[in-house]
Amino acid sequence: MYNTDIPNREELPSTAKLVRSTIIAAIVALVLLVTVVMPAEYALDPTGAGRLLGLTEMGEIKEQLAEEAAADEAAQMVAVQSSTEREAPEVKEPVVAEAVKEPAPSPEAEVAPAEPEPAPAPEVVEPQWQDEVRVVLTRGEGTEFKLTMEEGATARFSWVSEGGPINFDTHGDGSGQSISYEKGRGVLEDEGELEAAFTGNHGWFFRNRNDNDITLVLRTGGEYGQLKKML
Repeated sequence: MYNTDIPNREELPSTAKLVRSTIIAAIVALVLLVTVVMPAEYALDPTGAGRLLGLTEMGEIKEQLAEEAAADEAAQMVAVQSSTEREAPEVKEPVVAEAVKEPAPSPEAEVAPAEPEPAPAPEVVEPQWQDEVRVVLTRGEGTEFKLTMEEGATARFSWVSEGGPINFDTHGDGSGQSISYEKGRGVLEDEGELEAAFTGNHGWFFRNRNDNDITLVLRTGGEYGQLKKML
């Protein structure tokens, strides 16, 4: 099963041989360390053999590269630190503004009078009519209404013809006098003031010239005695 020959006890090295071999190996390793490893890796050449073999120059180059690498790393660390300091926002302490107290008004200071409120606009009062008459006029029919008035008196009036236009004549008579104030044909409504030119009866004559019946509504107010229907 096993083809390896087992050596005899006589063929095994003695303890003295092992110690001698160990010492020789240590000496060789020490010589290699001083003459090869130290000059080549650390540029240390105590014996001068490394410079003869060109190993010391190699070690010097490695040392220079290591120093340059360390310098570059240090420069990068400084640059990163500077960048961090620039990016860090500057925290400023909040400035608290002191409240400025306004001086108290002097009791002797004059008090400006308050502006008077604008007076409300006067309400528009609708005229109060003293009399109102409503009469239906058939086709061709006429009617007359008069106010008894003193000279210079003024009466308000308003009339409207419902169902169609109407013809009218505003006039006055009395004390042997007569006057025509205004005439109209085909009028639907009218309003205004009537001032008596003299003492007497003053008013309106209306006639329906439509083919249908109409309703006349007359309202009066002001300075007059009474409203009379003449026709």
